[in-house]
Amino acid sequence: MQDCPIQHTYLSLDEWETEVSFGRERGRYGPHIVAGPRDRRWLTEQWARVRDSADRSRDGWILALDEIQVIPGWSRTVKGLWDADRRDGRALHVVILGSAPLPIQRQLKESLAGRFEAIRVTQWSFGETREAFHQTLEEYLFYGGYPGAITLSKGEDRWRDFVLKTLVRTSIGRDVVSMTNVRKPALLQRLFRLGVAYAGQILSYSKVVGHLAQRGNVATVQKYLDLLEGAGLIAGLPAFSATRQQGRRSSPKLIPLDPAFVTADCGYSFEQALADRTFWGRIVESAIGAHLVNTATSRTSVSYWRRGSAEVDFVLKRGPESIAIEVKSGRQRRSTRGLATFCEKYSGARGLVVGTGGIPLDQFLTLPAEYWFDNP
Repeated sequence: MQDCPIQHTYLSLDEWETEVSFGRERGRYGPHIVAGPRDRRWLTEQWARVRDSADRSRDGWILALDEIQVIPGWSRTVKGLWDADRRDGRALHVVILGSAPLPIQRQLKESLAGRFEAIRVTQWSFGETREAFHQTLEEYLFYGGYPGAITLSKGEDRWRDFVLKTLVRTSIGRDVVSMTNVRKPALLQRLFRLGVAYAGQILSYSKVVGHLAQRGNVATVQKYLDLLEGAGLIAGLPAFSATRQQGRRSSPKLIPLDPAFVTADCGYSFEQALADRTFWGRIVESAIGAHLVNTATSRTSVSYWRRGSAEVDFVLKRGPESIAIEVKSGRQRRSTRGLATFCEKYSGARGLVVGTGGIPLDQFLTLPAEYWFDNP
């Protein structure tokens, strides 16, 4: 927030003491400190102080509330404060941030319906980590796009513990199990591990249930996959279909939404992963799928396509437009016959090869999914 040109206040609610304010306030520039317990009373007091700043500013003020989920019942307090500001015509804009997307979404819908715009923030892309941490493409594909994990990548054991325990276990236990109706939390954990083990592969729902020792049914697996995707962990891509309903019934293609989820749990070192041609090819394909899911807008769907022996790794669809994508890591000999078959079957569809002989991987991973529709 320091680089924001508009005067603003940033409150990190999961810290006891934090630098909070930037811009001109009470006749001076620079940050100052607030401290105290994070509860609804504290939130009301800080909001009132920011109101004074907004009223004195000619250009308005931005209030950013980070990790808002640590305050129980925060949405009811925000609703009352926000509605009062709108009645008074106050030029105060509020940004709500948090690392627990599912509980935040639930409270927004329950208490703040019609008052918010949801902006999805996913894991960092390769372009962002390259700029911030000078990551190489290979390092991104192994260590992933979580800034906190990247800083630990020089010690692989600490990095693995951070990814699997701090990121994954906390996200499932805090964001999913504690805030949603999960009757079988152990099943949810096992489904995540299965998604990692079969990253980039198509697995029928019956086989998924079988791998889970039949501790669930297809409907439960579909629900839990939706929860894992909502938490930014695993997506189950449907088969490309003319109708959403048909695609929903198809076998899912399991895509971990950050490369680190695959590599942290595989037991390979960075060098060993690079040396295993088959495994590295899976990492590359899975990372491309994650990038497409993470960067696609609500207008665009991501799926896969397979008819007999002909297969396309990913299909982007936006309205009447379709783009078939084949990933070639250079470590596997793969035919592009599936692209030709798909484009013949669906008139107007375009095909892209990503990797060897096509669009370079490092270029593709720096551009959002929508780019390929707007720049044919």
